[in-house]
Amino acid sequence: MNNFSYPLVENPFSDDDINKAIRVLNSKQLTLSTNTFNFEKKFTNKINSKFSLMVNSGSSANLLAFQCLINPYRKKRLEKNSEIIIPSLCWSTSLWPIIQSNLKPIFVDINKDTLNIDIDDLEKKITKKTKAIMLIHVLGNCCDMDRLMQIKKKYNLILIEDTCESLGTKFNNKYLGTFGEFSSFSFYTSHQISAGEGGMICCKDKNDYEIIKSLRSHGWSRGTSFENKYKNNKYLNKKFIFFNSGFNLRPTEVSAAIGYNQFKRLEKMKNSRNSNRKRIIGAFKANKILKDTISFFQPSKKVKPSWFGLPLRFYTKHNLNKILLKLEKKGVETRPIISGNFTRQPAAKVYKLFKKNNFRNADEIYNSSFFIGLPTPKLNKKKIEKLVNIFEKIFKNQ
Repeated sequence: MNNFSYPLVENPFSDDDINKAIRVLNSKQLTLSTNTFNFEKKFTNKINSKFSLMVNSGSSANLLAFQCLINPYRKKRLEKNSEIIIPSLCWSTSLWPIIQSNLKPIFVDINKDTLNIDIDDLEKKITKKTKAIMLIHVLGNCCDMDRLMQIKKKYNLILIEDTCESLGTKFNNKYLGTFGEFSSFSFYTSHQISAGEGGMICCKDKNDYEIIKSLRSHGWSRGTSFENKYKNNKYLNKKFIFFNSGFNLRPTEVSAAIGYNQFKRLEKMKNSRNSNRKRIIGAFKANKILKDTISFFQPSKKVKPSWFGLPLRFYTKHNLNKILLKLEKKGVETRPIISGNFTRQPAAKVYKLFKKNNFRNADEIYNSSFFIGLPTPKLNKKKIEKLVNIFEKIFKNQ
């Protein structure tokens, strides 16, 4: 952990989480066993998905979704250079699986009030080559899913939901991650639940599920519906028949045990974070200096959020990097809003990812906004007052 007085995340592990992990280590069954299968089943039932598979990270879940889409065992596989729409405000491993799968990312701008994809810009970018949307639900919020699903249906597009920052958020009483053909979730340390590392991929089609299962584990047939196809092969060892391409993206049983245990507490932790958010915002708005300096993002219509962090935005122009440096020196850990406009990252130029860099809203958000932690334990009044005082002293001297 770090030495920040106000970190992005407090120690996320309860004594019971730790005991569950120790029990797994003593069992000597460390991968793809009972804890993983139980977690997958509970996750599926809770969010009402069709199929869920645990993996070692949310990034791996994104990779598996796109590798499935181009897989030769898929009934309708995407062709090379098919266009995939993705918001310019994105995380690197939401983007790279598109490129690694020989598909072409098409960037669109964001809505600066929701931090999520600009649906007007999205529709403008659709061409005959457009086959899918990589949607990123940012910091526990989302776009207008009703309208997005209308566009998906109108143009017959596949939807992949990167829900790594939004586990537990609902739109119109339906969990994010259940709208598209595929969705990804992350259980990294600072997320809504933490398994240290870990993730989940969900899908709606049984054949996709079987393909992903093989891709997760080296491309072998063991434990998949493809196993029966090769059961009469006398030459090959039945446990090690490799019929597909593959990776080793399996989770550990330790991560699964902790993830399962924390997932049972998801609603309680979500409510606690939402309560802390309300109290922090109230304290900022009551401050004479901060109320006219900083604004807070509100959830989109029909959204019941599961906040990932507390995003803030300046009303007036400030040197953001300078302020963030001062905050961190005072003990407040900060992060930018994802990676900002990704087309301004060095890798975008190296890999020639765009022709024109014209994403004004993504730029504006990167230059005016950031987020701080939203801890699960209830914050006492003294800690909130200390946080407000740190911000006040910094902006008093601006």
